[in-house]
Amino acid sequence: MGPLAGRRVVDLSQAIAGPYVGRILADLGADVVKVEWTNGDVTNRFGARTAGLTGLFHHMNAGKRGIGLDLKSPGAVDLIRRLAARADIVVENFRPGVLARAGLGYADLAATNPGLVMASVSGFGQTGPEAGRAAYAPVIHAESGLLARQAAVDDRPIADVAMSFADEVAALHATIGILAALDHRNVTGLGQHVDVGMLEAMVATDDKVTDAIDGVPETADSRGYVWEATGGPILVAADVRTLWRRLSTSVGLRDLVAADASPQERFAGRAEQMGAWLRSFVARRDLLAALDAAGIAWADVRDASTVFESPTLRHGEVVVQVDDHAGGTRGVVRMPYRFSRSTSTVRGPAPRRGQHDREVLADWLDATDAEIDRLGGGGTMRGD
Repeated sequence: MGPLAGRRVVDLSQAIAGPYVGRILADLGADVVKVEWTNGDVTNRFGARTAGLTGLFHHMNAGKRGIGLDLKSPGAVDLIRRLAARADIVVENFRPGVLARAGLGYADLAATNPGLVMASVSGFGQTGPEAGRAAYAPVIHAESGLLARQAAVDDRPIADVAMSFADEVAALHATIGILAALDHRNVTGLGQHVDVGMLEAMVATDDKVTDAIDGVPETADSRGYVWEATGGPILVAADVRTLWRRLSTSVGLRDLVAADASPQERFAGRAEQMGAWLRSFVARRDLLAALDAAGIAWADVRDASTVFESPTLRHGEVVVQVDDHAGGTRGVVRMPYRFSRSTSTVRGPAPRRGQHDREVLADWLDATDAEIDRLGGGGTMRGD
């Protein structure tokens, strides 16, 4: 069993920052019900589809059960309230105030379920001066200082990063907040509202943030560097000076430039020597063995076609095959938690909208077939 087996989660969110929270909780064993609205989830608009679902949608929603609702229908608000009354956790990432105006804010739901833990993920928090701003991951990447810093150390124009980093960071912090609130409930019997702003989450996760606080104008460059080497490019987790010090000690590289050379000439000469050394091996395995012997951390520079050739990822069986709703299977990456006394894994495919209407309402609300039929006939339930 997963460590969260028996916990019930209503996932009202869409896109990444909210659904990723529900995905983590599902891998940990919780019964997560994704409420999908009539306009669908934005993650189902990016990438190739199988049976109407994209890989991104599967990654964010695998292992959940799905119901389809029309939030504008008369019965939708009441149905969500009933589900929340039976839930341990509600996750949402609407703009601040949207659910409260619909009568589904934390105060409304906690009135009938005081043990409820509700997590709200937004760009700038629920109460701040910018709470109403639209926020997607690129907005937070820019506002957090990440993009300007990366451009400065690379000496290139400012550009966004190629992943929704802010969404995922906020989701991880929201999950931590939820688990802490559940632990607090074990002591007090009371739930609470967990407010996670993406901007605060990014800044709190930034290991360079102290430079901004201390007024340091240039951040220390702690990146890895990519070199051409035998067998293809290799990243070395050391700057040129550190790498020279290690290699001059371990393999005996010595300066070949004149004794009276300028610092710039000496730097360039050392870089040229190290590059030649990295390219001098006949077999890549011998190069890697030499780097290991020198205590130098290295990495193969993988792309989408080779990332899952990693021996570590293969050993961990991180890609789990699930039903693709089209008579085949598709791979979904499991969460990285390894427990000694419980399990964490992908517990099924992402749901089609409305796929589990009947079983969820029967399981959670003891609803009869007749009641479920009325909800569907009245427009409240909207599946594919």
